[in-house]
Amino acid sequence: MATAKNMFGYDCTVCHGANGNGKGNMASTLKTPIKDWRDPATLKGLTDGDLFYIIKNGKGDMPPEGGRQNDAGIWNLVRLVRSLAKK
Repeated sequence: MATAKNMFGYDCTVCHGANGNGKGNMASTLKTPIKDWRDPATLKGLTDGDLFYIIKNGKGDMPPEGGRQNDAGIWNLVRLVRSLAKK
Protein backbone atom coordinates (compact mmCIF):
# COMPACT_ATOMS: atom_id res chain seq x y z
CA MET A 1 0.00 0.00 0.00
CA ALA A 2 2.90 2.38 0.63
CA THR A 3 3.92 2.13 -3.02
CA ALA A 4 0.32 2.69 -4.10
CA LYS A 5 0.12 5.81 -1.90
CA ASN A 6 3.33 7.14 -3.46
CA MET A 7 2.06 6.44 -6.98
CA PHE A 8 -1.28 8.06 -6.14
CA GLY A 9 0.57 11.09 -4.77
CA TYR A 10 2.67 11.49 -7.91
CA ASP A 11 0.17 10.65 -10.62
CA CYS A 12 -3.39 10.89 -9.30
CA THR A 13 -3.76 13.69 -6.77
CA VAL A 14 -3.34 16.40 -9.40
CA CYS A 15 -6.85 15.54 -10.62
CA HIS A 16 -8.39 13.31 -7.97
CA GLY A 17 -7.19 15.30 -4.93
CA ALA A 18 -5.02 14.06 -2.07
CA ASN A 19 -7.99 12.54 -0.28
CA GLY A 20 -9.92 11.40 -3.38
CA ASN A 21 -12.46 14.23 -3.30
CA GLY A 22 -12.03 14.96 -7.03
CA LYS A 23 -10.79 18.49 -6.45
CA GLY A 24 -7.15 18.28 -7.45
CA ASN A 25 -5.40 21.27 -9.00
CA MET A 26 -6.10 20.14 -12.57
CA ALA A 27 -9.68 18.91 -12.02
CA SER A 28 -11.29 22.21 -13.01
CA THR A 29 -9.49 22.21 -16.37
CA LEU A 30 -10.92 18.87 -17.51
CA LYS A 31 -14.06 18.37 -19.59
CA THR A 32 -15.22 15.45 -17.46
CA PRO A 33 -16.01 16.19 -13.80
CA ILE A 34 -13.97 14.13 -11.35
CA LYS A 35 -16.09 12.12 -8.93
CA ASP A 36 -15.65 12.11 -5.16
CA TRP A 37 -14.27 8.69 -4.24
CA ARG A 38 -14.93 9.38 -0.55
CA ASP A 39 -18.62 8.77 -1.28
CA PRO A 40 -19.23 4.99 -1.32
CA ALA A 41 -22.04 5.48 -3.87
CA THR A 42 -19.52 6.76 -6.42
CA LEU A 43 -17.84 3.38 -6.75
CA LYS A 44 -20.87 1.22 -5.97
CA GLY A 45 -21.49 0.16 -9.58
CA LEU A 46 -17.83 -0.57 -10.35
CA THR A 47 -16.20 -3.91 -9.66
CA ASP A 48 -12.56 -4.15 -8.68
CA GLY A 49 -11.94 -5.48 -12.19
CA ASP A 50 -13.58 -2.37 -13.66
CA LEU A 51 -11.33 -0.13 -11.57
CA PHE A 52 -8.27 -2.16 -12.54
CA TYR A 53 -9.13 -1.79 -16.23
CA ILE A 54 -9.69 1.97 -15.93
CA ILE A 55 -6.48 2.56 -14.00
CA LYS A 56 -4.42 0.36 -16.33
CA ASN A 57 -5.86 1.64 -19.62
CA GLY A 58 -7.09 5.14 -18.76
CA LYS A 59 -10.50 6.61 -19.46
CA GLY A 60 -11.42 9.90 -21.11
CA ASP A 61 -8.91 12.54 -19.99
CA MET A 62 -7.28 10.12 -17.55
CA PRO A 63 -4.01 8.67 -18.86
CA PRO A 64 -3.22 4.97 -18.42
CA GLU A 65 -0.99 3.76 -15.60
CA GLY A 66 -0.27 0.44 -17.33
CA GLY A 67 3.02 1.64 -18.77
CA ARG A 68 4.23 2.97 -15.44
CA GLN A 69 2.94 0.35 -13.03
CA ASN A 70 2.84 -3.45 -13.06
CA ASP A 71 -0.38 -5.39 -12.44
CA ALA A 72 0.36 -5.88 -8.73
CA GLY A 73 0.85 -2.14 -8.33
CA ILE A 74 -2.42 -1.43 -10.13
CA TRP A 75 -4.27 -3.85 -7.85
CA ASN A 76 -2.81 -1.95 -4.89
CA LEU A 77 -4.14 1.29 -6.41
CA VAL A 78 -7.58 -0.35 -6.65
CA ARG A 79 -7.36 -1.20 -2.94
CA LEU A 80 -6.28 2.36 -2.16
CA VAL A 81 -9.17 3.88 -4.12
CA ARG A 82 -11.63 1.59 -2.31
CA SER A 83 -10.15 2.64 1.04
CA LEU A 84 -10.88 6.33 0.39
CA ALA A 85 -14.64 5.85 0.74
CA LYS A 86 -16.08 6.94 4.06
CA LYS A 87 -17.62 4.09 5.99
